[in-house]
Amino acid sequence: MRQSFSKRPMVSILFTVFLITAVGILPAAAGEKVIIFHAGSLTVPLAKIEKDFEAANPGIVVLREAGGSTKMARMISELGKPADIMASADFKVIDKTLIPKHADWNIRFATNQLVLCYTDKSRHADEINADNWYEILARKGVVWGHSDPNLDPCGYRSLMVLQLAEKFYNQPGLYDRLIANRPEKNVRPKSVELVSLLKTGNMDYAWEYLSVAVQHELKYVKLDDHINLGNYKYDKFYAQAQVKVTGKKPGTWITRTGKSCTYGITQVKNAPNPDGATRFLEYMLSADGGLKVLKEMGQPPFVPCRVTTQAVKDALPGNLGKLVEVRE
Repeated sequence: MRQSFSKRPMVSILFTVFLITAVGILPAAAGEKVIIFHAGSLTVPLAKIEKDFEAANPGIVVLREAGGSTKMARMISELGKPADIMASADFKVIDKTLIPKHADWNIRFATNQLVLCYTDKSRHADEINADNWYEILARKGVVWGHSDPNLDPCGYRSLMVLQLAEKFYNQPGLYDRLIANRPEKNVRPKSVELVSLLKTGNMDYAWEYLSVAVQHELKYVKLDDHINLGNYKYDKFYAQAQVKVTGKKPGTWITRTGKSCTYGITQVKNAPNPDGATRFLEYMLSADGGLKVLKEMGQPPFVPCRVTTQAVKDALPGNLGKLVEVRE
């Protein structure tokens, strides 16, 4: 009897420890969490913004998951993954995938442009420039790629650049010739995956955002504003480019139309931590906070950020309304 009595308290203690661990009230698991799904091209600046925000808000832990914007939005809308914030490289992804069921509003906070990245190891690196880049990409043996247009805005924007180049340079058939020299294996799920392929010499050229090129210290060819999708003044010209991508349901398709690169961010309707999400967004979208980091890392922010209507501005939580202006 004595032996069984001595075991009982130990079993009780172990069971209590298990329960405490399971419900997450041990000191190591304490603290709020803010879950952010975001475009891969925002990985570097958000790492810095996260660090600064957590230092100023020691009770909050930021958890981020990066990927192609379309894929990340679908993880919320189709798979029901819990998230507080979604930041997209194309604000239209939020409009088309999350609003109105999963989000109420969309704040445009930054812009970007596409560039053709390479390294010293790249074939013909010593001769490529803004005038002959498309001739280089068409050469036999040159390995180049882009991200998946069905998962990542940089992917369909890369194809748009090629379509616009055909028109701008008056080179009929250019798009088809270039695509013929780019095997399917060179299409990767997200654009940042291509960075490692460039740096290891497994790829000669890859389409990236200018901010990614700057952050990863890559060489790049800067394109004419008519084709780089970086200048809203050329939106009418950009609109000539169209790319079909997979829709929300299997077997369906939607058409993406060329437009200048504009990033969007929203707070998810059923956010697990809405108050923490709002606090993060207030820091992220402030001129001396997250927007300053974006500017320092080669990605021009909108200061102030932009919403489409006064009604949207009035509906924003916390102090976000003070950080935006109404602008088409």
